[in-house]
Amino acid sequence: QVQLVESGGGLVQAGGSLSLSCAGSGRTASIYDMGWFRQPPGKEREFVAAISWGGSGKYFADSVKGRFSISRDNAKNTAYLHMNSLKPEDTAVYYCAAKHRDYGRYDIGRNYNYWGQGTQVTVSG
Repeated sequence: QVQLVESGGGLVQAGGSLSLSCAGSGRTASIYDMGWFRQPPGKEREFVAAISWGGSGKYFADSVKGRFSISRDNAKNTAYLHMNSLKPEDTAVYYCAAKHRDYGRYDIGRNYNYWGQGTQVTVSG
């Protein structure tokens, strides 16, 4: 079992920046690929970004390319989502998730085995 806890959400003005953290515990979180998803109000959950277990592979949704970055520190069992140039449409509950390494596409939520509880990000216009 892996437990994931997100932190770092909050309220930010459009154009601002925010960084989210996802701390893993339980089985060694470093063996898992990590992803970030979000669910805007009234909409379906969508893929945001993902990083391979070793950190060499990084993947982003078109909507966040060039604005968001992703990283991880396996020594701390923590993944990060760095969000810049935030827009009101980035408002959502953000979830981190873990999947078995190299299993399935990064952008599909059902491939992930463990999920955090979510953290709210609100971007005011």
